[in-house]
Amino acid sequence: MVGRKNRVFYGYIIAGIALFIMTLAWGSLFSIGVFFKPMLEELEFSRAATSIAQSVSILLTGLFGIFMGRLNDRFGPRLIVTVGGLFLGAGYLLMSLTEASWQLYLFRGVLVGIGVSGTYVPLLATIAKWFYHRRGLIMGVIISGIGLGTTIMSPIANWLITNYGWRESSGILGAALLILVVLAAQFLRRDPADVGLLPYGGREVEQEKTEVELSPQKALRTAQLWLLCLIFLLFDFSVDAVLVHIVPHATDLAISAASAANVLAIIGIVSIPGRIIMGNVGDRIGSKPTMIICFAFMLASFGWLLFAREEWAFYLFAVVFGFPYGGLAALMSLVVAELFGLADIGLILGVVTCGTTIGAAVGPALAGFIFDVTGSYQLAYTICTIFSGACLVLTLLLKPTANR
Repeated sequence: MVGRKNRVFYGYIIAGIALFIMTLAWGSLFSIGVFFKPMLEELEFSRAATSIAQSVSILLTGLFGIFMGRLNDRFGPRLIVTVGGLFLGAGYLLMSLTEASWQLYLFRGVLVGIGVSGTYVPLLATIAKWFYHRRGLIMGVIISGIGLGTTIMSPIANWLITNYGWRESSGILGAALLILVVLAAQFLRRDPADVGLLPYGGREVEQEKTEVELSPQKALRTAQLWLLCLIFLLFDFSVDAVLVHIVPHATDLAISAASAANVLAIIGIVSIPGRIIMGNVGDRIGSKPTMIICFAFMLASFGWLLFAREEWAFYLFAVVFGFPYGGLAALMSLVVAELFGLADIGLILGVVTCGTTIGAAVGPALAGFIFDVTGSYQLAYTICTIFSGACLVLTLLLKPTANR
């Protein structure tokens, strides 16, 4: 095994740091559902208007993810993640000063979106280069930081808001993010060669290079890349509509705010084993059949949500939804590596991530608009159900790309 001369393979240290940063960055991103109603009550924004801030964040996470991935291929994750941490912390610090909707869009939307874009693609592209064996498993662990962050940050944010108000809570969160993410980024390294090592299982890397290794130009001309973008666009449309609106939806049905926050926390908790287990399953049976399994469970969960009215029904939904949601998030980077190789994985993963974030940006905003017009989330969740079924069918159409 590579790295036996060292007591700890440095790739595992990189993985631990990446998990820590993902937990902070993405947990804070999805804590918006807890801030939702306190902000609405003070600022008197509509739900659609408030949802736009999250949509802007998600959209810019994808758009800037392309550039962050390319810059990561060139300069490495230490610089890129440091810049991301600065933007992320500044966004939450300034959000505490919000008085008008345009300020919310700029601070919580633009700055936070750019900040988070400096974590996801750079970290996963880096991990792909550090691990040949166990790549799906390690990526699943890293991606579990999103669920872990949701689990930790939502209750913390709820406690802070209850005791100090949403403005003070935003400022505290911003200061913590800026300091912790920037410090953690200083220990990242782009490639094992930077510290005189091979990737984990590195003696097989040369074999991998004889398989699939497409340039970005060739990858962009394949139908599989755009099919993959569409699949994850529809997936993230549905997921983010739920993550942003499940708390206000539950409270609309007379479920307490604490219990509604627990629903979001359960989704995060269950997504953690989903990411790790399905990432490992993807290593063993391939990403495509694993994605099919996940989308089948996702479809079932949305069908259940259409009829959920009681607290226990929301908890059951959180379990059935959280596991495949976590698994699919872990599988995205794995399927990109399988189909297109590692040489320019930062850029290609950035393109796919951009597709996902278009869906993630539209989903919460459209769900908020539907509620403002109809007074219900029923139509929004029906659309999510249809999209989950479409993802299942489209995944069946994925085929291996041609060898170089």
